[in-house]
Amino acid sequence: MTSPDELYQAHRELLDRAISAASARDYWSAFPESPSKKVYGDQAAPAGDRAFTALLGQTFAVDVPGAVGTVSTERSPYGLELGISYPKGDPQALVAAARAATPGWRDIGPEGRAGVAVEILQQLHARVFELAHTVQHTTGQAFVMAFQAGGTHALDRGLEAVAYALAATTRMPARASWSKGPLHLEKTATVVGRGVGLVIGCTTFPTWNGYPGLFASLVTGNPVIVKPHPGAVLPLAVTVQVCRAVLTSAGLNPDIVTLAAEDPGDGIAATLATHPEVRIVDFTGSSEFGDWLEANARQAVVYTEKAGLNTVVVDSTADYQGLLGNLAFSLSLYSGQMCTTPQNILVPRDGISTDAGHRSAAEFGADLAAALDKLLGDPRRAAGTLGAIVNDGVFSRLTEAGTAPAIVHPSTAVADEQFPGATIRTPLVVQLDAADEKTYTREWFGPVSFLITTDSTAHSLQVFSETVRAHGALSALVHSTSPSVLDAARSAALDAGVHLSENLTGGVFVNQTAAFSDLHGTGANPAATAALTDDWFVAGRFFTLQSRRHVDPS
Repeated sequence: MTSPDELYQAHRELLDRAISAASARDYWSAFPESPSKKVYGDQAAPAGDRAFTALLGQTFAVDVPGAVGTVSTERSPYGLELGISYPKGDPQALVAAARAATPGWRDIGPEGRAGVAVEILQQLHARVFELAHTVQHTTGQAFVMAFQAGGTHALDRGLEAVAYALAATTRMPARASWSKGPLHLEKTATVVGRGVGLVIGCTTFPTWNGYPGLFASLVTGNPVIVKPHPGAVLPLAVTVQVCRAVLTSAGLNPDIVTLAAEDPGDGIAATLATHPEVRIVDFTGSSEFGDWLEANARQAVVYTEKAGLNTVVVDSTADYQGLLGNLAFSLSLYSGQMCTTPQNILVPRDGISTDAGHRSAAEFGADLAAALDKLLGDPRRAAGTLGAIVNDGVFSRLTEAGTAPAIVHPSTAVADEQFPGATIRTPLVVQLDAADEKTYTREWFGPVSFLITTDSTAHSLQVFSETVRAHGALSALVHSTSPSVLDAARSAALDAGVHLSENLTGGVFVNQTAAFSDLHGTGANPAATAALTDDWFVAGRFFTLQSRRHVDPS
């Protein structure tokens, strides 16, 4: 058995480095993002594949307090038969088990909890190839993206949350001496978690979006119930399995982390989220349920990441081909099934100035369509970029949008030789006018974007600010060679409460963010109530309670 304190000492250098990186905001990663043999050796990839294959058709090995039967709810977007079943948890039993585990978790202190958390991350990293397969075959991400976004980048986001939580919970000294004349006191400060935490997973990025809340709650002293989306249980089930194994080996109650799998329609998320002992809710998913949680989980602090109208304002550029290539990739990556993918592209109807000459709005649309075709012309490369459509809801929206009268780029099917059962589609781009706000102020999650013509760049910025303030966004991008336009765009983004990227033409894309440097979400517009990761994301998860006593100074 390795104690929590021993785990903290073993991982202290990494924790110090993570806290430093979160402050410096430069590039840093603790987990190599390339699935190359040069990085991970010859055996890691085949071992991960075997481990994943061994899970298929089995009941997943994880203890669940008060389990009542099993559920099997997943369908691989790639057509692979999963056939995995999971113990079905009873909400009341899960909460009772979490409460019973709380005192022991509280008593080991922030450093001990951080040590355990980093050990969990390290053991997940040891299974990263297996984890990547679980993400690929539940979300539809292509393997390399699943390895990165679902594996190493998710682990970085988890470590970032650990760093913020540890820094916040150790800012006040655990012990202090106080003297005032003849009076002498010893004071003790103890970090106490807010209560039971609930992480409600999503179907597209279950680990990347789930790990920050999971690890922030753990390090701040809270037990956590993990409630996966019925379509993407496996990645979070593996996570819970590792959590429980590490907790047990550290001599702790494994019910500090439990799994709450359900059948679709059971409503266990709503039941747990409104339980009086559940005091923290982390949710990623639809605006409808996110809004419901914010309105009804009144006993809890609720961290939501929902939907939004991610916007691109195009004014002018000094690198037209770079702009087109960058934007085409942003629209294509994972078939637009990212909460940061651009939806609304605002262009003055009189056109834009570029290093290739003036381009009308129609010419810009045609050039963007050509850039998409160039990027996705090779089926193998297209499949690796697009991934698979995750569910019928995405496909339904794509079909509906495809009936629009002015199509800039049609969505077409792509065949994948390795997975012929996968549904893969290229992005659809539809031309609209700024007056068609009924259409573009609705979120069309998936490979659907709108090229919206406006009266001017000033009008574009007005539409951008007004729509994001009203409906939210998680990303925004402006292209301009004008300092005054860039200043106006920055001001509009601040008014709208959204992060802004400027003139991206190279290997950085608006829908990707880097842990320890980029914030994800803001809490300043309706799309999210917090940012990954900042102080607010951890501060509401704990309290500091003080005790004091007289001491003899001699």
